[in-house]
Amino acid sequence: MTVDHPFRDLTAITAVGAATWTAHIDPTWTIGPKVHGGCMLAVSAAAARRAAIAADADPTIQPLAVSSSFVAAPDPGDVEITTAVRKMGKQVSVVETELSQGGRVAVRSSVTLGVPDHDEPRYTVPHSATGMTPEPATDAIVVTPDHPMGQIVKLSGATDMSLDAATGHFLTGAQGEPRIGMWVRPRPADREDVDTSVLFALMAGDISAPVVMNRGVFGWAPTVQLTAYLRRIPEPGWLRVVAESTVLGQTWFEEDHTVVDVTGAVVVQSRQLAMLPR
Repeated sequence: MTVDHPFRDLTAITAVGAATWTAHIDPTWTIGPKVHGGCMLAVSAAAARRAAIAADADPTIQPLAVSSSFVAAPDPGDVEITTAVRKMGKQVSVVETELSQGGRVAVRSSVTLGVPDHDEPRYTVPHSATGMTPEPATDAIVVTPDHPMGQIVKLSGATDMSLDAATGHFLTGAQGEPRIGMWVRPRPADREDVDTSVLFALMAGDISAPVVMNRGVFGWAPTVQLTAYLRRIPEPGWLRVVAESTVLGQTWFEEDHTVVDVTGAVVVQSRQLAMLPR
């Protein structure tokens, strides 16, 4: 892996046919032994954008909404993405993708593409993520590959990642609300590329450890469906992330991520349906 732009390497796809692409997922983009869901969403979005531009879409378009259903959990390694352009419009285009490994489909996605907002919002309600400091607080927990969390969340080896100490109850064995705050940012060379920073922000919509861990529930919490919205292109720097849930059922729970850039603008919103660990 190239150390200075690892996320660009992850989302670098190669055309092998009119509607087929390949990518390589390094072991660092995993949670435990399996590939991180947000990374597969980002790779799928990258292929969808390439397919739309190949079909003469505006080259400034970005994936505004990515809705992914996870049907298998692939291992790190080579993957294949097939694309099907369903709509080409002046403002909105739609591309469907399938990400497979060894002939087995792992993720099916529908990607809506267009030009993100860039002016000031007409109206906005401040999210709690905007109350976090723009950079990691002095008591933030730095997550590295040697940290107990980093040994599971391998992404920490290719990103800068810090956890809000006030919400990371699971790290001390305590319990609290199903809400976790974090600061994340890509490596320097990844920040310089707009398309890479967009895909990183979408991935950050799935970056948190499962919030059920703050309720003393540990184990693999597989994502069944994840939808992420890109609201605007992030400014270079730290992203503030808040993950939270309102209903923890007996089998299912939802987890919402709000991602705010260094200026305080909401850049990504996401919601996923996941299964509680058995």
